Amino acid sequence: MTIHDLAARLRGLPPSLGPVRLIAVDGHAGSGKSTFAGRLAHALGGAPVLHLDDIASHEQLFAWTGRLLTQVIEPLARGEDALYAPYDWRARAFGAPRRLPAAPVVLIEGVGAGRRALRPHLARLLWMELPRQESWARGRRRDGAEQQEFWDGWTAAERAHFAADPSRPHADLLVLQRPEGYEVLPGPGAPPAAGPDVTQGDGPSPMW
Repeated sequence: MTIHDLAARLRGLPPSLGPVRLIAVDGHAGSGKSTFAGRLAHALGGAPVLHLDDIASHEQLFAWTGRLLTQVIEPLARGEDALYAPYDWRARAFGAPRRLPAAPVVLIEGVGAGRRALRPHLARLLWMELPRQESWARGRRRDGAEQQEFWDGWTAAERAHFAADPSRPHADLLVLQRPEGYEVLPGPGAPPAAGPDVTQGDGPSPMW
């Protein structure tokens, strides 16, 4: 199955939030969620992507559920475009409102995208299958030495979050990054007849 087949399957799901099929991409920080979500959004014809980095803040690394429900989930449930205030991590302040269209498929990516409070609104939950230590090491390398203190606090907060509210056990699909591309497998939360594995490569094929 190619990425376009996966996109077609997601488009074919029944709406989960008003007219929207809300697809979550969760995983540890540094696991590649943003890159995968961007490629999937492209295969979906430019589906909107909500990055949870825009919803979280220094003061509320994970205590952002109420703001997300009010600014995003409730409007989409009414079939209305959402307006949310993205957080500027350098200025430590929320910016001007940004629009999130109530499109047929909307992606939400970030640590905690599959949390308990959001799962009833999801059409599918995807989990980036990369161990946390490897994910965090990638994230630290990406952000550089100036962010090491932040990462020390983040890893403790992420451990606490997933200990209290794990996402992976509820994932419909597991996304594994391979040297040749991505492999997508049925997740722990998938029904027994989840269908064949989904493999996507980066070679000269129609996959990626």
